[in-house]
Amino acid sequence: MEFYYPNWNNDMWRITGLLFFNDKDYFVDKTKKAFCKARLISFLQEKGIALFDTASAIRRLQDNASDKFLEVVQPTDIPALLHRIPQCKAIVTTGEKATDTLCTQFSIDKPKVGDFTEFLFENHPMRLYRMPSSSRAYPLALEKKAAAYRIMYQDLQML
Repeated sequence: MEFYYPNWNNDMWRITGLLFFNDKDYFVDKTKKAFCKARLISFLQEKGIALFDTASAIRRLQDNASDKFLEVVQPTDIPALLHRIPQCKAIVTTGEKATDTLCTQFSIDKPKVGDFTEFLFENHPMRLYRMPSSSRAYPLALEKKAAAYRIMYQDLQML
């Protein structure tokens, strides 16, 4: 699947299905053992959720998915993205590298996992939420990850 969080072993779409539809397999296409991209896109558009990478160019220093072995060659211009979506109230990161990249761009303190930092972007109040990684390499049960995401979605009045 050419989309965000496509890895079958990543729980992002299971967390989302559990929270919004009380079904961790809501976005699963069981016949293909994959996530249903069309269903995801429809849901994200309906909820006003945008996804983007914090880096436009990276270099993998080792042959694995770990953030600590990623070098950000060119960070994404997040302020330019925010100008295109002025109604945005929050940015969410799910990894250490993404969080560090955003905190550097906005000169803000890094929130603890499961928490947020408030900041102003051109006099517009924003929040940076740092959520638990949805990767199964992050040692936290699906239900506990979902509980942290539930708080964020409730804060943002999306649940």
